[in-house]
Amino acid sequence: MELLLSGLMTLIEPLKYGFMQRSLMEAVIVGVICAVVGSYLMVQRLALLGDAISHSVLPGLAIAFILGVNIFVGAFIAGLLSTVFINIIRTRSPIKEDAAMGIVYSAFFALGITLITIVQKDNKVDLNHFLFGNILGVSFADVRDTFIIAVIVLIIVAAFYKELLFYTFDKLGAQAAGLPVKKLDFGLMILIGLTIVASLKAVGVVLVLSLLITPAATAYLLVSRLHLMMILGVILAIFSSITGMYLSYFYNLPSGPAIVLVASGLFILVFLFGPKYGVLYPHSV
Repeated sequence: MELLLSGLMTLIEPLKYGFMQRSLMEAVIVGVICAVVGSYLMVQRLALLGDAISHSVLPGLAIAFILGVNIFVGAFIAGLLSTVFINIIRTRSPIKEDAAMGIVYSAFFALGITLITIVQKDNKVDLNHFLFGNILGVSFADVRDTFIIAVIVLIIVAAFYKELLFYTFDKLGAQAAGLPVKKLDFGLMILIGLTIVASLKAVGVVLVLSLLITPAATAYLLVSRLHLMMILGVILAIFSSITGMYLSYFYNLPSGPAIVLVASGLFILVFLFGPKYGVLYPHSV
């Protein structure tokens, strides 16, 4: 009984602090939308697209800071511009989609690093948290903005779930059935962009792809239906976020990387011992 009470007190201790309350709320919200949107990326094998957009938001952040406008707006616009450029290169040249993504995201990322360096030199401010996240520093306004983005993303997914499901598994069939495939393509890119923008404070540009893909990939190894994959991915992402935050608090670890390491650890466990595809599971084929 004493051991149970001691463990309970340990769990409650971080909640005494306002910054931990805000950070945990932010982590849970980000985990939910990353798992939902990441499921589409996982099934469609579009992980590189998530990587491209996540790196491409950096110049938008820097420009928004220079102009004194909301950094979320700048990041979102930059993410959308990167997808437009990727589509232009892909559709109007013989260059394949993966090469187009590599060209665009590396150019945007380099521009972002350059702008951030210039801004930091002239203003004596530290913008490196955009790269690696600073979830412990989120304000109530940040949590509110993230929550609003999450609600928008989840409403869109719920409203167009059937169309996105058909399009995800059979793009040619969806086109033949009369679904606006190009609009769904662009809509999915908007969802990815919104999710990445919402995740910036939590894990930063560099690590956001892991939170987008890893919980969804772990769920993909365990279940076969998209809605089950989303639900399980959300559970895994929330567990990873909360556990990572507690590890960060008690062991003085960087919070974003701690969350990602927990998510990666869960993937490794399922990859090795999962009942369906586990490499070391006795009944795996």
